Amino acid sequence: METLTDKSAITEVTRHFLALQEYVPLRPIHTEDSYEAAISSLNALLDQGAANEEHPLAALVNALGTLIQQYEAIHFPPEPVSPTDMLRMLMEQHRLSQSDLPEVGAQSVVSEVLSGKRELNLRQIRALADRFKLPPEAFL
Repeated sequence: METLTDKSAITEVTRHFLALQEYVPLRPIHTEDSYEAAISSLNALLDQGAANEEHPLAALVNALGTLIQQYEAIHFPPEPVSPTDMLRMLMEQHRLSQSDLPEVGAQSVVSEVLSGKRELNLRQIRALADRFKLPPEAFL
């Protein structure tokens, strides 16, 4: 990749960037309208296959996605999920029953955890994190 030292190159890049910004908002997002425009542009790019890393616009999708994530982190922070809710969600996603979780213990122990009568201990948390490929913090 060349560096931008030539004035004519900078002029050409500026012209292309301004043209691109008419379609894709590549700047920090501060308003809901800008957020909606960014989402719309991202969806249009994804509809054209730009989610594929081999697509010529994949880097553009990643850049726009980062700007959207930054806005969402401020305006739509994720709500904390309790360890019990996390375990329930994972059980549902993986179609597991209480007896399918030997990491936690016997079915009666899993039942007590899910009902809130018992908390997960450190050994159980580590085992669940390993099984589901999540950081242990997901269960804290």
